[in-house]
Amino acid sequence: MVISPPPTISETPLVLPTSSTTPAVPSRQPSPALDLSAYAFPDSIDTTKRYIFYLHGKIIEDQGIPAISPEFGEYEYGAILRKLSQHGFVLISEQRPKNTDGVAYARKVTEQVASLVNAGVPAKNITVVGASKGAGIAVYVSHFLGNEEMNFVIMAICHPDQVAAFKQEQIFLYGNILSIYDSADEFAGSCQDLFSFSVGKGISRHEEVVLSIGTGHGILYRPIDEWIIPSVEWAEKLR
Repeated sequence: MVISPPPTISETPLVLPTSSTTPAVPSRQPSPALDLSAYAFPDSIDTTKRYIFYLHGKIIEDQGIPAISPEFGEYEYGAILRKLSQHGFVLISEQRPKNTDGVAYARKVTEQVASLVNAGVPAKNITVVGASKGAGIAVYVSHFLGNEEMNFVIMAICHPDQVAAFKQEQIFLYGNILSIYDSADEFAGSCQDLFSFSVGKGISRHEEVVLSIGTGHGILYRPIDEWIIPSVEWAEKLR
């Protein structure tokens, strides 16, 4: 299968609500600097492998590594990558620069996915997992690729304002989409409206997992099984 270049679309920034609260930073020691070279896009593509792209949240752009939220604590990027890697996937992830244009970055990921597919990796063996801003980027990747066999996990992105922005820009979901968010998240909510908006455009399958952990957006900051396991199972069961 050859994936054509993505269509032109206006470079609209992602709408990301910000917290108005500033509680004290937890006193725990931050993680050391992280070597991401093991998660770089591979020089040699093994078409028998399964692939996961992990797109981190915006705080990594803002602060670098380590990144610590006054509300949610440290974003445990390295631990998240290690946990995802334990499930047999080729894991691809990189630290985005500060103030990355989400739509432009989505085009980069789209090109990387296309290179895997064009090399012979079945689209169903590729999953894009995004957290918060990373999930917004994943939505654009889904739209740009327009591939009904690709898998996506979008976590904590569907705030009503963000969904309205996607709909205004005529951004449709394609492929197999799993939405995950915590019921206490003030920055995100259900993606059902975006699912409905995408029906008939190329969305193949969609599900939503609503967690009741109570930490809201903080679920994204740690590799907890409540989102890791559904994400891995989504990537595996649709092979």
